[in-house]
Amino acid sequence: MSWIGIWKNQFGSVVEIASEANGKIEGSFRTALKDSAFYGQTVPLVGVHKGNCINLASAGTGLAGDVVVSYTGLLRDGRLETLWFVATDRALGAAREGAPAESSQTNWWRAMTINADTFERVG
Repeated sequence: MSWIGIWKNQFGSVVEIASEANGKIEGSFRTALKDSAFYGQTVPLVGVHKGNCINLASAGTGLAGDVVVSYTGLLRDGRLETLWFVATDRALGAAREGAPAESSQTNWWRAMTINADTFERVG
């Protein structure tokens, strides 16, 4: 089984895996979600794989600050079923309605987001 190719999730975000040599993954990630820290960017992606198990990770700077994301998943019935974890150092917020948004450091428990995505190979 080869991981190389283009994988798209249910929201239209794309993982492109260009290399899988020696159990190591290299590629890129582009989110389709406008409220994502990485929106409008293609960020490098690295990871590892073993059999039907995979872990992918990326890092960058978003609108509010530094962000890391990790996808951990399994290949099942041709789909990549993943849990993802995001940690971001800062968030945008306004003091009141109509005020300009400002970036401020988040508490660690607000800095973490966890969810699930399903990716299907499209190319």
